[in-house]
Amino acid sequence: MNLKKIPWHFLKRFFGIIIGAVIVAVSINTLILPNQIADGGVTGIAILLHYLFQWNISILVALLNIPLFILGYKSVGRQLLYWSILGVGTLSAALKFTDVLAPITTDTLLASIFGGVISGIGMGIIFRCRGSLGGTDILAIVLNKRIQFSVGQIILILDAVVFIGAALIFSPEMAMYAMIYMFIATKVIDLVQVGLDYSKSVMVVTEKPDEIAEDIIHLVGRGVTYLQAEGAYSRFQKRVVYSIVNRAQLTQVKEIVHKYDPDAFVAIGDVSEVVGEGFQSWKGH
Repeated sequence: MNLKKIPWHFLKRFFGIIIGAVIVAVSINTLILPNQIADGGVTGIAILLHYLFQWNISILVALLNIPLFILGYKSVGRQLLYWSILGVGTLSAALKFTDVLAPITTDTLLASIFGGVISGIGMGIIFRCRGSLGGTDILAIVLNKRIQFSVGQIILILDAVVFIGAALIFSPEMAMYAMIYMFIATKVIDLVQVGLDYSKSVMVVTEKPDEIAEDIIHLVGRGVTYLQAEGAYSRFQKRVVYSIVNRAQLTQVKEIVHKYDPDAFVAIGDVSEVVGEGFQSWKGH
């Protein structure tokens, strides 16, 4: 097979999912399993069964996902299904080959924190590559078409069932550690997908829109959009200045607004991701 003929975005997605799954497997074998911390979803069920019966976790992950793949064959789309199979297959194999690694720590709190960080990095890479680790993601999409709950709500319910199982099998304390692990993993996933460079949206209602817009364009180096607005009380037509800047540029924008119109109304909001000129490109999305 000639790798030069395979599109770069396909190779990036393929190897990204593999790398992400291996990172998750290392986290499970070196931090999660040795400290009896439960995970969410199907992987969490596999971990609980491993704790109860000492069954091979790599085989459990694969077997538990097979019926879900069959169930979701017509519901989630073939592309997502194929990439999910790659993710689950790699995770299962990596769990087998990394089970010889020694535990990093026996401190349960440290394991839940750093397990969340490492697993979050791995899962974040997988999601950034538009892949998944199957399991409850597929089940939630299937159930969403049959019951009146969103996909996110269904995943939350399924994870809650696993945590309740961990509380009953081990102790409420272990379920709490599992929640810490999942909370941190979720935050790190968002961080990997979005990055550290959070942007800010700035909306300025002012009597000096042209002057403010001119300085933002030439001094800050950011684009500006005029939004047509009408005051609900005054009925006056106004142009609202709208721009997106990074955190370092926000102070400069505030100074510009204050210079021209100290009485301007300014609304500032967080923007988790911006794609377009001056920010991220569409490549890789």
